[in-house]
Amino acid sequence: MGARVIEFHLDTRSGVSPYLQLIHQVRHALRLGLLSEGDQLPTVKDVVGRLAINPNTVLKAYRELEYEGLVAARAGVGTFVTRSLAGESLAAHGPLREDLRRWLTQARLAGLDDESIEALFLDTFRAADKEEAR
Repeated sequence: MGARVIEFHLDTRSGVSPYLQLIHQVRHALRLGLLSEGDQLPTVKDVVGRLAINPNTVLKAYRELEYEGLVAARAGVGTFVTRSLAGESLAAHGPLREDLRRWLTQARLAGLDDESIEALFLDTFRAADKEEAR
């Protein structure tokens, strides 16, 4: 299998700073096995061109990821993943993803829009988290 590439996107309405959005997207990709050790992150120039953001924003995100030990910069070559966050549970992702797709279809058929679906999911997620903490 060839190297995988992450495509960053920004949600200007999220209230989360762009550099944190980039960091979160890399972490998510590492957790889901979408990025693996050795994969290269897009160059700063590519991210700046695609997202129209300040190069310092991308550099700040990449430096933070490097500080966390998730990536390493190689001068003149690029920034590469050095560690995965995908755990033993990665095999369970496929069936869970299918269950979630079915649930999303049911939610949309019930008339929920994306914001309502997200609100319902987050509320349920947080409530379940509190119940487990007891």
